[in-house]
Amino acid sequence: MYQLKSRIRYSEIGEDGCLSLTGVINYLQDCSTFHSEDCGVGIHYLDQTRRAWMLSSWRILLHRYPEFGEEITVSTWPYGYKGIYAFRNYQMEDARGNCLVEADSVWVLVCLEDGLPQKIEEAELAPYGESGPSLSLGERQGKILLPPEYEMGSPVTISAHHIDTNHHVNNAQYVEIAREAAMIKGPIRWLRAEYKKAAVLGDVLAPRISRDEQGVTVALCNATGRPDAVIRMEKAREEKDD
Repeated sequence: MYQLKSRIRYSEIGEDGCLSLTGVINYLQDCSTFHSEDCGVGIHYLDQTRRAWMLSSWRILLHRYPEFGEEITVSTWPYGYKGIYAFRNYQMEDARGNCLVEADSVWVLVCLEDGLPQKIEEAELAPYGESGPSLSLGERQGKILLPPEYEMGSPVTISAHHIDTNHHVNNAQYVEIAREAAMIKGPIRWLRAEYKKAAVLGDVLAPRISRDEQGVTVALCNATGRPDAVIRMEKAREEKDD
């Protein structure tokens, strides 16, 4: 298990004084990025070998959003691999050890020369040490269903602030674009995200927004009409809009 300790900064909170959803995802990403760096297989190593770990999907359960000034500990560990997929869990806890966030993720190791995923060998995960147990978030569900009925949101042109070191839209930015497009009020408690095609600078994403009693599904579609990412957001039962 790898751990990152921090304190919630003013720049990371929303108008409610709590860590934003984007801030939560950034902490999870930062924790695993530092894990790779400290194991000697981080950004520069991957760039030299012309490969990159690409996130395929998230499942994130948010029990409580930490407030400004709170001390937190973010933990992450790999728990297995199969074919082209590697699996990693995350937890965020407060200073008393109470669980704030639990997350499951699926990653793909991509060759930067041809953009194709590579079969993951045990040697690729060896630097991280032994795999840990998986969190009890339920069985991984199938693909997020795209309802036939939807409303169109305002198109979003990808700008420099959306882009990360892989020259693609950062994983957290897709979620933020979807959240803003859906205009959800109140905290999101359950998030699923699937990443299908990496958007780059100058691309235009058209949000297709589908609402139901449980939550909102947002497909961020490219110029071909196909989704680059699909985001599913749900609120706690007592917090769902009428």
